[in-house]
Amino acid sequence: MSTIRPRPGLEGCEPYGAPELEVPVRLNVNENPYPPSEAVVAGIAAAVAGAAAGANRYPDRDFPALRTALADYLAVESGVRLPPERIWAANGSNEVMLHILQAFGGPGRPCLSFAPTYSMYPEYARDTLTPFVTERRSDDFTLGSPDSDDPGQGIQGITEAVRAHRPAVIIVASPNNPTGTALPTHQLRALLDAARGSGPVDLEGRPCDALVVVDEAYGEFRRPGVPSALELLEDNPHLVVTRTMSKAFGMAGLRLGYMAAGTSVVEALRVVRLPYHLSALTQAAALAALGHREELMAQVASLRAERDELVTWLRSRGLTAHDSDANFVLFGPFADRDAVWRDLLDDGVLIRVVGPPGYLRVSVGTPEETARFRAALTRTLSSPEHTTAQEALA
Repeated sequence: MSTIRPRPGLEGCEPYGAPELEVPVRLNVNENPYPPSEAVVAGIAAAVAGAAAGANRYPDRDFPALRTALADYLAVESGVRLPPERIWAANGSNEVMLHILQAFGGPGRPCLSFAPTYSMYPEYARDTLTPFVTERRSDDFTLGSPDSDDPGQGIQGITEAVRAHRPAVIIVASPNNPTGTALPTHQLRALLDAARGSGPVDLEGRPCDALVVVDEAYGEFRRPGVPSALELLEDNPHLVVTRTMSKAFGMAGLRLGYMAAGTSVVEALRVVRLPYHLSALTQAAALAALGHREELMAQVASLRAERDELVTWLRSRGLTAHDSDANFVLFGPFADRDAVWRDLLDDGVLIRVVGPPGYLRVSVGTPEETARFRAALTRTLSSPEHTTAQEALA
């Protein structure tokens, strides 16, 4: 019998992964349902072919051209102009998060988040030996005191949570996954204020600021009037905003995530990244995709409209569907959500069992895919064995 064992902390852990099933309608992992156009494909293919001709050489470690293009894109998308030195990129926003915890987390340097939220955050912490702690979100999925509707109590709850844990890193998703809700600006400001001087102490015994990471993987889908956390970067050197090309850009297969932060944060990440972590082919493909940003971003408006119509329709069926600033909708509650999920799957529609008990999450698809989901859910809800949780309690 083998005596090889992984390090302590990995016992019983399963690899991350949403179900990957070949069904007609896949609405479970928040992908952009529209494939790139022939023009985009041709542009990427030509760029990658050019990069492949020099594949015998290592790629540029600091990818200045890509960082410049990402800074230009953020200036257009959010109205915030940043120098390229304040941009960092990696193989998906997952790797960006891992870099952040490698540089700022570690033993004795906790990471704080607010549940329910993205299930990978504790895994980033685990993989970097960073203690992971959570506080519960309010019923509307904002931060603060879960048992109070008073905004003042909410702010107090945020402050108390940060001071109690003294985290090195705080991660909040906005829009949040799996709820789709954006963090109100006044709560983000309160979180940034609470983080000042509330992190771990340095070697001289002085308290540091906690690094506040706002995960805006779905930021482009936010509703009009909902600001980006990028607008707060200038006055908050302890703020990091992460983005991805996987969602709005429809480039999930490219694996390109990035962040905006102060130069001191970027420099710390350059220390921990692996050499040449971003391949020449990835850099070339991302640059080519950014060259078609107007075309790719044009899909966002239609997906927003489809999402809002879906929220209205779900509510018309007697379900709770939360206003979403992402490209998915959380809905329910069901007395047996797993049974509902299985019935939809039998009907060729794959969604996700995730989030608070009783709830399901569906990604926004094409109009045809959404129609298929609506029809399948209508059939499921008409079955006498299925009830919503509200009906079960009536």
